[in-house]
Amino acid sequence: MACDKKWLPLESNPDVMNKFLQSVGVPEDFTMIDVVDLDDEHLENLPKKVKAVLFLFPTGDQQDEHSQSEQEQIDAEGQVVSDRVYFMKLDANNTSGTVSLIHAVANSADEMELAPDSTLKEFLDRTADMSPEERGQELEMDENLCCVHEEVAKEGQTEAPEPDEETKLHFITFVAVDEQLYELDPRKKYPINHGSTSVDTLLKDAVAVCKKFMERDPENVNFSIMALVAGANADTEEEEVEE
Repeated sequence: MACDKKWLPLESNPDVMNKFLQSVGVPEDFTMIDVVDLDDEHLENLPKKVKAVLFLFPTGDQQDEHSQSEQEQIDAEGQVVSDRVYFMKLDANNTSGTVSLIHAVANSADEMELAPDSTLKEFLDRTADMSPEERGQELEMDENLCCVHEEVAKEGQTEAPEPDEETKLHFITFVAVDEQLYELDPRKKYPINHGSTSVDTLLKDAVAVCKKFMERDPENVNFSIMALVAGANADTEEEEVEE
């Protein structure tokens, strides 16, 4: 299949995300689900085996100013980042959905058996020892992943915009590595360590960070959260997150 390397945005929709995951070799028992109610009681009732959390948020001055301040603080004070974190840098338009899914799987790969010779396993094996920048370059040039992205992006419930159209919505991923919560944003210089977490509290801890994004832009409602879970049924209805 030919791919023109112009990336369409992925819809924040578990059906779309799951089709992408299964198309690139992720086992069917690892699925994306919506996280709609952010109350602690509701979070406790969701599947326990959360492997990663994806967060979609509107970009803007508030978020950019915070990112700049955060980077300056880390540059001055430093942070601890595990060598086991798989991180990719890529700021190409409309790629953040696919990058976030790759981040979610790559940092859970020890717990899932990707299909042999699958598109994603081949990519992760090939880029394992590369720098974050090199991984981003490899993704931009990867014909197979680009084509899967293009195919599933056209199947969302909303009409896909033109590839060159800026959506002003951005995906990031939260993962637990060595009992630390990492924010993986392909536009940033490095992973952001948000402190201690565990396999049991990953969802709750990630949601706490997501709420801070929402507080910085309180008039905006275009936020959504999804979780990559093991052994859960992903037949959930797409809804927007509401505080």
